[in-house]
Amino acid sequence: MPAVGRSVAPRRSFLDNHIKTLVSLDFFVVPTATFRVLFVLLILAHDRRRVVHFNVTADPSAEWTACQLVQAFPDETAPRYLLRDRDGVYGKAFRRRVKNLGVEEVLTAARSPWQSPYVERLVGSVRRDCLDHVIVLNEQHLRRILRRYFDYYGRWRCHLSLQGDAPEPRAVHGPELGRVIELPEVGGLHHRYVREAA
Repeated sequence: MPAVGRSVAPRRSFLDNHIKTLVSLDFFVVPTATFRVLFVLLILAHDRRRVVHFNVTADPSAEWTACQLVQAFPDETAPRYLLRDRDGVYGKAFRRRVKNLGVEEVLTAARSPWQSPYVERLVGSVRRDCLDHVIVLNEQHLRRILRRYFDYYGRWRCHLSLQGDAPEPRAVHGPELGRVIELPEVGGLHHRYVREAA
């Protein structure tokens, strides 16, 4: 916790000032039907709450995590800042790869998830909107579920912080385009609504 009298304003202003050049990276765990634990890596761009990259593994390591970061940002598209926690999985190999990409790491304080609010909010949304309603069988099954969910999340899910838009901007369809129809997403867990020409 911050010391009495200290303000969290400097961190808040950093997030606000660098939102277009900042991504967050975090892991969360998912149990399977066979009582295995799978680790999901998320990389989230702050400006539009866009999921840049995700992957699933049963055995995360610094090398694997570094490779995921390189896959997320090919051909010199790396962001300026990477916000992450102090998890031990971000070892020397990971830190060396981040430095080689020219990315500056911004570390949160120990046991302070509120300092990385966007990616923590996404983890909560993934759990509430998706994973709390399915039984995961294995890595491939989880990867397929998350691919469908992140497609829905990026293209159709409304975000209050984006004035009701999705991370991938959408056009507004007026009533002249026809009646509203409902289409299932994520295996029927969610629905999107579009206008169908008469």
